[in-house]
Amino acid sequence: MIIARSPLRVTLGGGGTDLPSYYEQFGGFLIAAAIDKYVYLTLHDTFVDDLIVKYSELERVPDAAQLKHPILREAFMMLGVSGGSLELTSMADIPAGTGLGSSGSFTTALLKALHAYKKNLVHPAELAEQACEIEINRLKEPIGKQDQYIAAFGGITCFRFLPGGKVEAWPLKLSEEARYNLEDNLLLFFTGYSRAASSILKEQDQKSKTADPAMIDNLHFVKDLGLQSQQALEAGKLEEFARLMDVHWQRKKRRSGNMSNPQINQWYDMAMANGAAGGKLIGAGGGGFLMFYATDKSRLRHAMRQAGLKEVRFRFDFEGTKLLIA
Repeated sequence: MIIARSPLRVTLGGGGTDLPSYYEQFGGFLIAAAIDKYVYLTLHDTFVDDLIVKYSELERVPDAAQLKHPILREAFMMLGVSGGSLELTSMADIPAGTGLGSSGSFTTALLKALHAYKKNLVHPAELAEQACEIEINRLKEPIGKQDQYIAAFGGITCFRFLPGGKVEAWPLKLSEEARYNLEDNLLLFFTGYSRAASSILKEQDQKSKTADPAMIDNLHFVKDLGLQSQQALEAGKLEEFARLMDVHWQRKKRRSGNMSNPQINQWYDMAMANGAAGGKLIGAGGGGFLMFYATDKSRLRHAMRQAGLKEVRFRFDFEGTKLLIA
């Protein structure tokens, strides 16, 4: 029995600059934090000849090449595993399509489990790059590299995305006091909406590829906000970081008409009037989770509960994708 676990994530600044259509021209930068909400993959031998996989659907095939699930199929083929006499099951703490990077977490957990099956040691950077190869290069998803890298590395991590595809990663230099305060004062609320990130990111990707001036200027601005957020966090200026989150959200909404909707805007404004110092919608947009930095957590929680939004409490994860049992 092999059990692999991979964390979900929240973005703290610079989100959207990790798409190849942008960083291949200008270089990208962002800060992401892994959280203690996870995707789990189990893999074990069976006494039947077929490969059995269980996710939101059930597939039973004689060979992995015949799987309908594209990420599963490509991962098995990448590592040269036929899948015969194996059963694989996935589960997650948070539903997919909610902006916390579940697809990247799923892919890194899957690859980690398959590497363990083959008795391979794999570095987090290699794991992340293999996941990107599957999702971006093979499956042509219009997504960035953030989710795969933060899932593989864990922690509160800065990433620089360079032309040519190289990724530099290093821990955010947070004091212990700032880290505890950040963890205590960031709150996540589920909007009740889920969506496919690729449908929203496709518009950004296409506009970046055609050098749309408004989109490029927007992403330049967001990258600079990410660098400012790094400075604020490392200086322990958490309310300045919260202000930058609000600036980021206001600018992010201009990227696409599908980024937000009147209900999300209403909830956001209500939160800002009830103890939040800044916030944004996590992920590509259109639904998922609202995240706020709160100066008055009790007031904010009460207001959001009254509005019918469910809070998901979390801590940061510093282990990244790992094997629980191998």
